[in-house]
Amino acid sequence: MKDLIQYLASSLVDDTSSVTVTEKDTPDATVYCLSVKREDLGKVIGKKGRTAKAMRTLLSAAGQGQKKRLMLEILEPPAETTAAQENSAPNTSTEDSTK
Repeated sequence: MKDLIQYLASSLVDDTSSVTVTEKDTPDATVYCLSVKREDLGKVIGKKGRTAKAMRTLLSAAGQGQKKRLMLEILEPPAETTAAQENSAPNTSTEDSTK
């Protein structure tokens, strides 16, 4: 199943090396966590979530023979801070600047 998700996501994104799939097993379900670059996130989710829904449908169809529920989580990559964003942050210092 992990290979299926890896294959589907890799064919959608521009940077195939950034696609990672991890697997978490619980007693009643298996959760597959998909991570891609922020620029490729929209391609994996699709318009109105249609691509993500289709991937979840394929995953559930492929896992029909198992007694576990198979789920797909698409992880949002952490926000990257740039020097421009850090410089534009408001000054929150508690010092009195009128001295």
